[in-house]
Amino acid sequence: MKFDLHLHTSRHSPDSVTDPFDLLRAAEAAGLDGVVLTEHDYLWEGGELAELRAATGLVVLAGVEVAGRGGDVLVYGITDPFRVPRGIGWGELCREVHRQGGAAVAAHPHRWGQPFEQVVADARAELDGIEVLSNNMDADLRARAAGLLRKYPHLAQLGNSDSHAPETVGVCYTEFDADIRTNADLVRAIRERRGVAKVNERLAR
Repeated sequence: MKFDLHLHTSRHSPDSVTDPFDLLRAAEAAGLDGVVLTEHDYLWEGGELAELRAATGLVVLAGVEVAGRGGDVLVYGITDPFRVPRGIGWGELCREVHRQGGAAVAAHPHRWGQPFEQVVADARAELDGIEVLSNNMDADLRARAAGLLRKYPHLAQLGNSDSHAPETVGVCYTEFDADIRTNADLVRAIRERRGVAKVNERLAR
């Protein structure tokens, strides 16, 4: 299944211009099977998600992009976002996400000069994966992320768009060799490293 797991909408991320329903249409056009909405420090509620699910055949899930101390972390499968507030240290964040049964993935490592490995070491952060492809990672960042995967083979790889506009939805995605319908399915697939990050050739043409 093809998922874009890093997406922002104008409903809950002030830096996005994407209407949620436009996002769904763009994801369908990109050939995706599912999307995960990851607003900045906000988790979509069940009623809101039900509204979107009623309008599409896609699997629609929600995570959070947490602005942690040292950089952004994508968290999936959590139920209480208030326990992973903006500015939380990575070590504490990972422990809390795991207590809630979720998974924590570093977003765009090394971006903006982030000393990624130092942040992880200082915080003793037990990440589940790293984003290795996104619309906001240039060739150098992608190469450095690939190097991290070789150095830390226990980490899952994710490809995402990090989209803030409809035209970039699905430009990169993760293809899972697993059936993903729920947050628990997604967390399991990440932890078991069942995904491969890819560039969407349909949109590259």
